[in-house]
Amino acid sequence: MRLTTITAALLLFGASSLAEVPRTPWGTPDLSGFYDSATLTPLERPEELGDKQFMSREEADALIKRVRENRDQANAATVGDREAPPLGGEEGPRTGGGGGTGGYNNFWLDYGDDVVEIDGKVRTSIIYDPPNGRQPEMTPAGQKKRAENFTSFTYVNDGTPSWLDAEGPGPFDGPESLALAERCLLGFSAGPPSIPGVYNSFKRIIQTEDHVMILLEMVHDARIIRLNSEHAPDEMRTWLGDAIGWWEGDTLVVETTNFHTYTGLYGGDENLHLIERFTRMQDGNLLYNFTVTDPTAWTAPWSGEYVWKHSENKVYEYACHEGNYAMGNILRGARLLENEELARRAASAGEE
Repeated sequence: MRLTTITAALLLFGASSLAEVPRTPWGTPDLSGFYDSATLTPLERPEELGDKQFMSREEADALIKRVRENRDQANAATVGDREAPPLGGEEGPRTGGGGGTGGYNNFWLDYGDDVVEIDGKVRTSIIYDPPNGRQPEMTPAGQKKRAENFTSFTYVNDGTPSWLDAEGPGPFDGPESLALAERCLLGFSAGPPSIPGVYNSFKRIIQTEDHVMILLEMVHDARIIRLNSEHAPDEMRTWLGDAIGWWEGDTLVVETTNFHTYTGLYGGDENLHLIERFTRMQDGNLLYNFTVTDPTAWTAPWSGEYVWKHSENKVYEYACHEGNYAMGNILRGARLLENEELARRAASAGEE
């Protein structure tokens, strides 16, 4: 009788465990839905924090309060000149092509309203490996690739064609010389891997028995993950890479390879190998874990983890600059500056 009772209890425990998260008709955790990945926690830990992986809830609340107070003064600074993210760390390039003109102020930015908390502990950075919470040192090739990703974005517009006397191609020589994000091919935080950005951090997941689709608001990309499949031939390479997935218990594991020579992870290249893990939590949120390996870009692998919060909001279209109408004006403006400068030099030489 006692054995029967214990067996029944174990069966009930197993049934209860399976019911902890919603499941699909075919039995896997149901990841489908909308998520907001915005967070005040930076990708990289500020150097002054060293190996301090966690902060107290009191420290986190003070940080959140400071951010909210700063938002009350949102119109006081432009994107190009605004303060660094709340915990410091790297935020990416300045607004491209605008130099001191900026683009729009803090009113339009959305870093989220909270920090990353996992198992009751508040993280000081998304990256947890290496232990200092920062990306490993980049190789010279990775540094060069990263700079190439932002060639036109990092140009500071001082009203002159300052690139004329520089060696090599100029940042506005043609459409292909403009930054990937400026061309709306790959954008900022979209990755993969997906990391928090300054806005447009929503995701939508739709899954079937043999596919998972992740729609990224930034910049309108849709990742198609084939389940229980094999990678495409090595010569077939795409901007988002070739993603295949499988279930390990209740965690969806995704391996992505076959990237283009330029990737959405700035500095990464065609050798980028990415492992991601998606775990649905009991509160409806999604635990997102990733490991980046790219020996030609970074001197060691690195890993991060943070929470995508379930949301009732929808993902609306982010059209970037629709139809790329601005492309012609960017290039025409560069030619005008070059012609004006060459005419000025010619006139100056004639006077001599």
